[in-house]
Amino acid sequence: MAFTHFDQKGDAHMVDVSDKAVTSRIATAAGFVKMAKATFDLIADGRAKKGDVLGVARLAGIMGAKKTPDLIPLCHPLPVTKVAVELTLDPDLPGVQIEATVKTTGQTGVEMEALTAVSTAALTVYDMCKAADKAMEIGGVHVTLKDGGKSGRYEA
Repeated sequence: MAFTHFDQKGDAHMVDVSDKAVTSRIATAAGFVKMAKATFDLIADGRAKKGDVLGVARLAGIMGAKKTPDLIPLCHPLPVTKVAVELTLDPDLPGVQIEATVKTTGQTGVEMEALTAVSTAALTVYDMCKAADKAMEIGGVHVTLKDGGKSGRYEA
């Protein structure tokens, strides 16, 4: 399979989607922030010095999804119709599980927007808690669902 973001000369280019059908599209991505138990407890108890970690990270994830074409050079600007970001405290990690769902009706999918939402939310958790725990680990960022368009449905 060829990479679509390269032309015949091997130069990077934006894919022409003008001939693609406008369809309903959805993508979901997930990831996590692993941290020390003491940091987890700060978030769970609402004692983080910078405030509501999960609330701010949720908003950052939504904003990140909307800014994806500004961050990823070959992404098309899309009319994003929904962004939902869920952050769940996971004592077994310990840390925060993050899931983002993005929807649009358009000519290309929203996988990159979902991945950017998760990444931005994770980076925000790190930023808000780094004074307490510089060793936090961000990981597992991946697409869990993609549906709509010519290639159909993908589920991890």
